[in-house]
Amino acid sequence: MIGYYNYTVILTYLGTLSGFAGIICIWNENLKMALLCLMISGVCDMFDGKIASTMERTRQEKSFGIQIDSLSDLVCFGVLPALIIFYCTSGKFIHVMVSAAYLLCTLIRLAWFNVDEEERQQNETEGRKTYLGLPVTSAALILPPLIGAGQLLNLSVSKTLPWVLLLISAAFLAPFHLKKPGRIGKIALLISGAAGFIIVMIGVTV
Repeated sequence: MIGYYNYTVILTYLGTLSGFAGIICIWNENLKMALLCLMISGVCDMFDGKIASTMERTRQEKSFGIQIDSLSDLVCFGVLPALIIFYCTSGKFIHVMVSAAYLLCTLIRLAWFNVDEEERQQNETEGRKTYLGLPVTSAALILPPLIGAGQLLNLSVSKTLPWVLLLISAAFLAPFHLKKPGRIGKIALLISGAAGFIIVMIGVTV
């Protein structure tokens, strides 16, 4: 069988399956489970690189890891959030266009990241210290608590969510430097994710 099958890719595969499950949940109009699947994919993506770094890999194995990570991210943080926002809005043509624009921005960023990361690994031996633009994984940290809080407070988020999605899309492609979170940063992200999980569980009814 073609491909590489070792423990370094397990979290990436699990994140992809979680994203696919989220798509099925949206198809079945289960918003809560779709948001939870998005958050689970975010957790998997946060730690898959750390696990991969524990194994000495060949150049092809590293390149394979870069490719499947971005392909997984396209499903989890591209297709799934676009469908979630479309589901939460009125379904007008403008909302279709916003969701489509978000998906394209995600695709462009991930393709650019693949090229940039492969070039970086050829010239550097250390891990990445900064990102250029907002990582696509941030959708898993922003959208669930925003939607959950909106429903918890009985606020109409259908008008604000498309604008939020456009801002996120622009941030994906904006050339600003963002420091990669270290151990303390990841702990803070996990705490924020836990708070988002509670908000989703309490605020989202279906």
